[in-house]
Amino acid sequence: MSRYRPPGPEKSPYITRAGMQALEAEQTAIWQKRREVVAALSAAAAEGDRSENAEYIYRKKELRELDRRIRYLQKRMPELNVVDQKPASSERVFFGATVKLEDEDGATVTYRIVGPDEFDHAQSYISVDSPLAQSLMKRELGDEVEVEVPRGRLVYTIVDISY
Repeated sequence: MSRYRPPGPEKSPYITRAGMQALEAEQTAIWQKRREVVAALSAAAAEGDRSENAEYIYRKKELRELDRRIRYLQKRMPELNVVDQKPASSERVFFGATVKLEDEDGATVTYRIVGPDEFDHAQSYISVDSPLAQSLMKRELGDEVEVEVPRGRLVYTIVDISY
């Protein structure tokens, strides 16, 4: 069996100003952590036999993971376009909008549409590439939105839009 995986779909190149600042802070923190891991790795390597040295093996793995993330950030960050302007019409849903939705049962949920590099379920940030965000884009206040999810079709009404 092959280890080949076809590349995933292209991610949108949009990010909010706060998201870009978070990525820059992460990159700075990773470089600092890398310095610490390299120092610990060289100390572990100086202990002798590397084939049975658990500390050495662990630090090599940790360094590999940090380098992978650094490479990703160095490749991804120049491609990103920071969107920090409000759209001309605040009555429609665009990138960066915080949208309050009401389902058929009257329960409300609030989502903020952000870039794929900054989505966070804990904060109710959803990626602009997600099916829900795609169905919300360019819709107006009061519109009904249908979203196909694995458990069926959901219908929401747009109650509030803010930026």
